[in-house]
Amino acid sequence: MFPEDNNFVLIVDDSPTNLAVLSQALKARGLKVRAAEDGESAITLSRKKVPALILLDVQMPGIDGFETCRRLKEMPETQQVPVIFMTALSDIESKVKGLSVGAVDYITKPFDEVEVIARVDVHLKLHYLNQELEQKNQELQDLNQTLDQRVHQRTEALRQAQTQLVQQEKLSALGELVSGIAHEMNNPIGCIINNIDPTENYIFNLTRAIQLYRDINPNLEPEAEDTLAQLDLEFILEDFPKIIQTIRLSSHRIYDISVALRNFARLDIESKQPINIHESLDGTLLILGHRLKAVAQKPRIQVVRNYGDLPSIDCYPGQLNQVFMNLIANAIDALDDAIEQGKLSDPEIQVQTAVQEEQVMIRIADNGMGIPQEIQNKMFEPMFTTKPAGKGTGLGLSISRQIIEERHHGSLTINPERTHGAEFVIMLPIQDA
Repeated sequence: MFPEDNNFVLIVDDSPTNLAVLSQALKARGLKVRAAEDGESAITLSRKKVPALILLDVQMPGIDGFETCRRLKEMPETQQVPVIFMTALSDIESKVKGLSVGAVDYITKPFDEVEVIARVDVHLKLHYLNQELEQKNQELQDLNQTLDQRVHQRTEALRQAQTQLVQQEKLSALGELVSGIAHEMNNPIGCIINNIDPTENYIFNLTRAIQLYRDINPNLEPEAEDTLAQLDLEFILEDFPKIIQTIRLSSHRIYDISVALRNFARLDIESKQPINIHESLDGTLLILGHRLKAVAQKPRIQVVRNYGDLPSIDCYPGQLNQVFMNLIANAIDALDDAIEQGKLSDPEIQVQTAVQEEQVMIRIADNGMGIPQEIQNKMFEPMFTTKPAGKGTGLGLSISRQIIEERHHGSLTINPERTHGAEFVIMLPIQDA
């Protein structure tokens, strides 16, 4: 009829006869019974083990039933236990007083056993139903709370996925644009490079022809001498090869940037390809070269390469280049911040590669102000950023880790042992499982 942890009725009466009669009647009904002869004993018994119901005499030595009931209702463990008063007092004032201190019913002495059993049965059922209702309400509240948490988690996951999808679409569109620009640059720059050597030969031949003419005709007309002096022909003949060499170097640099852009923009490749990690790193550094230069009061950012002997590994080239771009660009941002705050005068980025336990290890570090220990674990969370509003999306590191872990089955972590600056470590399996 009621839970096993409080499966007895407590009878409190100073009359041994009443205790015996009630105990026998309740036991015959299949109920377990405990007895107490005064209020203090009842409180002590109830504190040790909570009863399912209490039959409480009003007039007892020591504290009476009203005071006993009041104390029981003040105890958290017995606050919800139904109390039925047994008394010869039949006046309205006594009944009201009993109900006001927490009793649920009254049985008037001399009592009838059938009436007592009936009232006990009713209040036990009510008590049990109330307990069950409270339990169901708690379960419902817990379920609602769990449901709210799941809805919040799913909504947040959906929002993050949507934001990442938009970011990936932007990067894909940017990749197509960059690839198109690099392709359009390729033809004219190729034309320039291919025509440098012929142009240099033509200039050489023209110089020889001019010198030959001057050897044959050393005495020019005064007007011709004046014109040649104004043209500063000697300087032109000396400077022209230097100009051609400058054009050659600059055009080859543009060509290298074009190749780096094409390689970087390979975001649409859906199959892995063997790539040279060092070429990808060098291409990324070349693209970001303008941010490494000294500008006004800002010193040049030195790049220290410490490359090991790496094998080619199968990767998604464009996505891996995106990771390198995010990490190196973040390092430059960190160094710029340190320089602006006057805390750094010799900015440096270190790029190290090595083979370690059948994996390629890539370390990208800076000597900036570093990342506080308390936020290192949050750095890869979507939407988390330490940059000012409008400068960072909070998706770069999150997407980078996703690319490394989910697409390449590797790992991207922060080196927690670095005490000066920040260091990110990429581990890529040489043989992908």
